[in-house]
Amino acid sequence: MRMRPTLSWTPTEDLAPGTTDPEPVADALRRGDVLVLSGAGISTESGIPDYRGEGGSLSRHTPMTYQDFIAGTQARRRYWARSHLGWRTFGRARPNAGHRAVAAFGRQGLLSGVITQNVDGLHHAAGSQGVVELHGSLERVVCLSCGAFSPRREVATRLEEANAGFAPVAAAINPDGDADLTDEQVGDFRVVPCTVCGGILKPDVVFFGEAVPPQRVERCRELVRGAASLLVLGSSLTVMSGLRFVRQASQDGIPVFIVNLDPTRGDRYAVTRVALPLGTALTTVADGLGLRVDDDTAESG
Repeated sequence: MRMRPTLSWTPTEDLAPGTTDPEPVADALRRGDVLVLSGAGISTESGIPDYRGEGGSLSRHTPMTYQDFIAGTQARRRYWARSHLGWRTFGRARPNAGHRAVAAFGRQGLLSGVITQNVDGLHHAAGSQGVVELHGSLERVVCLSCGAFSPRREVATRLEEANAGFAPVAAAINPDGDADLTDEQVGDFRVVPCTVCGGILKPDVVFFGEAVPPQRVERCRELVRGAASLLVLGSSLTVMSGLRFVRQASQDGIPVFIVNLDPTRGDRYAVTRVALPLGTALTTVADGLGLRVDDDTAESG
């Protein structure tokens, strides 16, 4: 029996306070072969809220679970109405200094890979190569019946045509691209079917309560095994999908470094946690490594 997903975490032990000195992260990058694991916190400076930080979306919003999505048409109508509205804003988000710094580290040959728990595509947009999207991407839509994939923009166009005049004002946009709407705002929103078989469409993302594909997990485990260190950026590590790689690194003697303002579920496994905003911390580190991170791109200095 699948349990409801873990949405919150409260420390049960005294954790070492975070530092404001990012030099340990810079030292790890100088040694090279750093594997980055990023979470929602790296995208907050792009206007996408995180789940659990100050003002995080879980304080007012419970994400749609896979079980709820497949359970009935009303849940899918509610999800697609909110996701469609959120996509209009979400799709306009641009990479911030944190994403650009990670791309700069990669171009400099300091990284062994990037794993992201985010579905926003901003690492790709910043220029990072070979990113493993642990939880999938909002850029794609999959049919749950026949497995056919569609570009999200194509499905968005079909939804626009089926729901002419749909333009409610959302209270907020969430890290999964979902917008906060009331049932009255959702109204009789029309969901479009798969054009191949007429089946149920779902964004190609891992919902809360849904398992990450095993082959994707194994790819991430391989990356951890091949890394000299693991650098966690902007993740509370509350859910096991990310925490398992921190535990694996610790068990294998691979040092773990975390950059996150708040304590995380992985702090006990880490060498240090840098308690700074991601953009500030990573720009400082990039400067120390002779890399420039500006408004549009990051280059070797």
